[in-house]
Amino acid sequence: MKFGKELRSQMVPEWEGAYVNYEYLKTLLKDIQHYRQLHVPPPPNPPGLTRRLSLYRNFSGLTGLKVPNSPTTSTDRTDQDIERQPILVNAVKRPNGEDGFETTFLADREDGGEYELVFFRRLDDEFNKVVKFYKGKVEEVLKEADELNRQMDALIAFRIKVDDPEHSWFETSAAVDMNQLASAAATSAAVSGDHMEIIDEDRSNGRSNNRPAPLEILDRVKINSSVDTPLSTIKVVLQVPSQNELKFSNDNLQKVEGQLRTVFIEFYYKLKLLRSYSFLNTLAISKIMKKYDKITSRSASRSYMRMVDNSYLGSSDEVRRIMDRVEISFIKHFANSNRKKGLKALKPKTKKQKHGVSASLGFFVGFTAALILALILIIRSRQIIEKEGSKKYMETMFPLYSLFAFIVLHMLMYAANIYFWRRYRINYSFIFGFKVGTALGYREVLLLSFGLAVLALGSVLANLDMEMDPKTGDYKALTELLPAGLVVLVIAIMICPFNIIYRSSRYFLLTCIFHCVCAPLYKVLLADFFLADQFTSQVQAFRSIEFYICYYTSGNYRVRENNCKSNDVYNTFNFIVAGIPYWWRLLQCLRRLFEEKDAMQGWNGMKYFATIVAVTTRTAYTRNNSTEWKVIAWISSGVAAAFSTYWDLVHDWGLLNRKSKNRWLRDKLIIPHHSVYFGVMGFNVLLRLAWLQTLLDLNFSFLHKESLVTIMASLEIIRRGVWNFFRLENEHLNNVGKFRAFKSVPLPFNYDEAEEEDEN
Repeated sequence: MKFGKELRSQMVPEWEGAYVNYEYLKTLLKDIQHYRQLHVPPPPNPPGLTRRLSLYRNFSGLTGLKVPNSPTTSTDRTDQDIERQPILVNAVKRPNGEDGFETTFLADREDGGEYELVFFRRLDDEFNKVVKFYKGKVEEVLKEADELNRQMDALIAFRIKVDDPEHSWFETSAAVDMNQLASAAATSAAVSGDHMEIIDEDRSNGRSNNRPAPLEILDRVKINSSVDTPLSTIKVVLQVPSQNELKFSNDNLQKVEGQLRTVFIEFYYKLKLLRSYSFLNTLAISKIMKKYDKITSRSASRSYMRMVDNSYLGSSDEVRRIMDRVEISFIKHFANSNRKKGLKALKPKTKKQKHGVSASLGFFVGFTAALILALILIIRSRQIIEKEGSKKYMETMFPLYSLFAFIVLHMLMYAANIYFWRRYRINYSFIFGFKVGTALGYREVLLLSFGLAVLALGSVLANLDMEMDPKTGDYKALTELLPAGLVVLVIAIMICPFNIIYRSSRYFLLTCIFHCVCAPLYKVLLADFFLADQFTSQVQAFRSIEFYICYYTSGNYRVRENNCKSNDVYNTFNFIVAGIPYWWRLLQCLRRLFEEKDAMQGWNGMKYFATIVAVTTRTAYTRNNSTEWKVIAWISSGVAAAFSTYWDLVHDWGLLNRKSKNRWLRDKLIIPHHSVYFGVMGFNVLLRLAWLQTLLDLNFSFLHKESLVTIMASLEIIRRGVWNFFRLENEHLNNVGKFRAFKSVPLPFNYDEAEEEDEN
């Protein structure tokens, strides 16, 4: 693999703009090479060699050997080397007042030297950009390390109070050194720096090394309370004072330790990425300078790389030292001094690609294709469509099985989303908040979707009866229960407690579903409202679930008879069910409006309220085809469609920006072809108008009404799948613009800053 591709594959996606622009520097070198090929003759062979140098490459040291009896001294050689240097790199003060480096080109500017001058100016700009970014991130890391020191001070004191509350008075009365206390608490006095002081670097740079007596720390800290449960949300709304005083119990200690353990892991991951950032940029500059030397036949790389090594990027070792100390601290306090266990917990888990997934996927894809072909052949050979029972089948069994069609189609679209997110380096795993190493790839999602498709198609084939049994006067009871049995099976797999079928992803999905159902009692994260948006495109699936309940609890499913359509309760819930997903999103928007005080969340909530009105009025129109309801449905649906389309394009996708350098698009685009964005905008508008089919009373003789409803619902799922890609693209670009590559983990303790300032 070429270095350019390797560099891009190892970049932190959100920091991509802060790396050395290796490809751009290569284009400048190509300009230099092109000019020299046209205007500069190749250098002659060294004197004394009449044959080409390439013929001597098999011999070690034939060219450029030092003559043993040469009178030139080492000092003379050094002076000559300096005189032959084509560049001189100096530390300077940049126009913006910041420190930087500037390269002076000393070689003759004829023979294309102006191209080389441009190259070094751009190289200096890239290098100074990298140093500035790296220095800023290291300063952030040092501040976080200082905060973690204080958190660990509080944790160790908390442990002492929990482990030995009766004798802790002695510790508060004496200014005992923190290291000794920590060693006593951990029963290991052999290790110095027994708390987060081991990651505390050089207190001389503005951070005090004076620490209070360990248990006195507890007088100025409180437990952080995060609003992440329904009860805590209700208390905030009712303005009930939060109980965040320290309660010295084992349960609280385990909770605090779990939070700090997570903080340590995220902090260590950040340090690893910073270290990788330094290494990759240094390597990129080294590679580009070697290419420069090769093209120009100069020896500039040594001088430039000497400057790089002496710069903050090359000489600073704060990150490495903090990493070492984090490892020691984590192993001691969170891994019971088990080094292997501690390092395994600290290092991010890389998901291994299993060949069994690809093999199983191929099997299920082939099985699905075979079942679809068998279904088509059976329908045609038996002329099932022309049989008398086909109409009853379409009104009863078809809506039941269409539920699985909606789910499988949505999963296929999600698999396509993952494929393109990865292809265009959109960090969906970080955006959704998946645990490292647990995010499903598109192959795993395809495997699950085709596995469900096989089960559904197999049930359809087993249940494809159009005629009653003449002896019993009904259909087979067992096959009639297949759709319900399949639903129960899917639910059982979802809640299965065993570590099979991607348990981590299943539980993550269940947690998000629970947060949607309980909105607005939980803090709204991106994964929660993203899932709720998916539900808004599955209205017909919600109605299918309602039909399941009605079909198997009213009437006689053995003869495919029910009174759902004439049931007032069913018809009433048909209105409610259609608005449930939009109601969830409305409540989520209100929660975010309450917390973030962002007026845009209020407008977003209005959009979902308008959609609820539109869906309700369209449902009412289908129940009684009156002119009044038709007019109301037209007006409400038009307003909701216009509002939703504008929000999709402008806010969710960030497009239609008239002042953008990419007119009517964004300043930054991931897909290189602009026509894709305009095509997708038109596609989104077109599918947003699928509701016209209901109000125009469009019917096709060759399609049953239920088939038409299923097709319209499938088009909305496809629209949502396309929306998903561009919604996450916009979110990713916002993170890139802010260099936001890490999730924020709440700290367990909150220091009373006022008391600290008074003491200081």
